Amino acid sequence: MIEMITDRDRPTVDLTRRHFYAHAGRATCGVALGLLLASCGGGSDSSPTAPSRGATLPTVTGTPGTGGTTLTIDGNSPLSPIGGAAMVQTSSGTLLVAHAGATSFVAVTATCTHQGCTINGVTNDTYVCPCHGSTFDFNGRVLVGPATAPLRQFATQFADGILTIAA
Repeated sequence: MIEMITDRDRPTVDLTRRHFYAHAGRATCGVALGLLLASCGGGSDSSPTAPSRGATLPTVTGTPGTGGTTLTIDGNSPLSPIGGAAMVQTSSGTLLVAHAGATSFVAVTATCTHQGCTINGVTNDTYVCPCHGSTFDFNGRVLVGPATAPLRQFATQFADGILTIAA
């Protein structure tokens, strides 16, 4: 027995073409959606839209004491020159410390008030949050958001080459 195949049984060029364009459209939408989601956050450090981190701050370890955390400021300390800044590891957390004047230092928390990232960069007397680009002056005031609240500041005292931070 011979079976006849009619034109109705064969796919037409229009159906095949329509099927192709439907798949191509879905793939294009998927790629566009992926690019859109990547631009909304979670991009890599090499992304051209990632915030500038500035120079990474040097890290020093503070010594716990009765009046807070102490640091020896000598010629080898990154805090020795006026304008110098460093991350200070303390038993109560990480602080950002800047040498503001001949005998004055400013200490603020290193936790960004936007989403809690640890601030670890500095550019031109400005702390830079690596996560979303908020910047703060050495006193902890917000210069550029998205952060809206200042960094918490801690009292400091400097005498005989020893910096004491009340933290």
